[in-house]
Amino acid sequence: MPYLLSFFLCLSLSLFGKEKPRPNIIFILTDDQRWDALGVAGNSIIKTPQMDNLAKKGVYFKNAFSTTPICAASRASILTGLYERTHNYTFQKPSLQVQYTNLMYPKILKENGYHVGFYGKLGVAIDRPEQYFDESDFYDRGPRSDKGGYFYKKIGADTVHLTRYAGQQAQDFISNAPKNKPFCLSVSFSAPHGHDSSVEQYFWQEKSNSLYEDIVFPRPSLGEDLYFDRLPIEVKNGFNRVRWKWRFDTPEKYQRMMRGYYRMITEIDDEIGALRNLLAKKGQAENTIFIIMGDNGYFTGDRQLADKWLMYDPSIRVPLIIFDPRMPNKARTVSDMVLNIDITQSILDFAEIKSPVNYQGESLKPYLNRSDYSLHRDFILIEHLWKLPDIPSSEGIRTDKWKYFKYRYIQAPEELYDLEKDPMETKNLAQEQSHQKILKKLRNKFTRKVAQLRKEQLVAESSSQEQIKF
Repeated sequence: MPYLLSFFLCLSLSLFGKEKPRPNIIFILTDDQRWDALGVAGNSIIKTPQMDNLAKKGVYFKNAFSTTPICAASRASILTGLYERTHNYTFQKPSLQVQYTNLMYPKILKENGYHVGFYGKLGVAIDRPEQYFDESDFYDRGPRSDKGGYFYKKIGADTVHLTRYAGQQAQDFISNAPKNKPFCLSVSFSAPHGHDSSVEQYFWQEKSNSLYEDIVFPRPSLGEDLYFDRLPIEVKNGFNRVRWKWRFDTPEKYQRMMRGYYRMITEIDDEIGALRNLLAKKGQAENTIFIIMGDNGYFTGDRQLADKWLMYDPSIRVPLIIFDPRMPNKARTVSDMVLNIDITQSILDFAEIKSPVNYQGESLKPYLNRSDYSLHRDFILIEHLWKLPDIPSSEGIRTDKWKYFKYRYIQAPEELYDLEKDPMETKNLAQEQSHQKILKKLRNKFTRKVAQLRKEQLVAESSSQEQIKF
């Protein structure tokens, strides 16, 4: 009788207890793609059919934010699931400490049976980063101050754009991935980041020469003098303004630069389409999750500024799309505030791996499981802690209704905006007597959150510096 019971138990397990395969995960990270540089965001000019299609079949997060609007700190936050205030990494800092690299999602995935790959811009100084991946190749724009900054990698005998190069590496990874393991592939495009040392700034492939050629781009938001004049003198004299002069300070230059910027984003979209076609051909499309995000926001002439770094929404707001073909509630647009540090938790949740207790974000997976799910975040903390005179450091918090921030090392007024009445952040209410109560409340929330994040540091802060390109 015991043998008979064992037989039926084994039979039932083989018929009914077979585990579902864990999903493949593809994480696409773009560099300096602002939140509204997407068709699905309501942009009628840009051509992003693949990203739009994934958003319309999956979940589009219309209020996604980078906790720190600069690539080094933001990318460290995505890797570790921690605020900059906790991991303490940004430019001109030593390598990310091992206590934090132990929390990185690729390391945890690799230790839990995933085949893990990374191609493109890592953007974080890490000792021997290749140890955390099964396959990897780390690179960014090259040293030449012309198109060679983007065109220096080869496929066969052909020198190709970095976007094409990373896309081909991603295809090769998928084609050659082991069949007995799920994979997680991170593709970190250098585009559409301007090539800072070049007069032309934006470089694209020959196939895109005619794209947007007949388009007249609308003038940038808040491009009038009065909005620039309200900024602190240190911001007016800083790198945001310097780079505006590189890219957007004349109408002709603005049109030319915007065409280049959009062309580079469309070329990323092309590579996403190629990956989707390959997955369909290999029969893996129905078990592969796509996560597409930008590392920080971007000023394209807003307030007569360029780049990011500041606490205004165009600088901190990013595109975010998650598509999981296995989920029952696929199409949804989410208005809740979500963060770059949520991606780390989400990737491990999709992979059915328990996350470290240190993570400071939330999993976004429930948004794909339940049509009524909401995080109900009271507020988010935003910060840019790098102490560099040319980019004034600032910090604050944002709720659905309010934005409060202050500069850290310069004498400048606090700023407070009612985002419901003033979503463009044009009327600073911080000095108005009628708003002192909410100002004090937001200050207190901010102070308590900062104290909490400092307590969660795993190692003491380091002030030693090394020079890093940004």
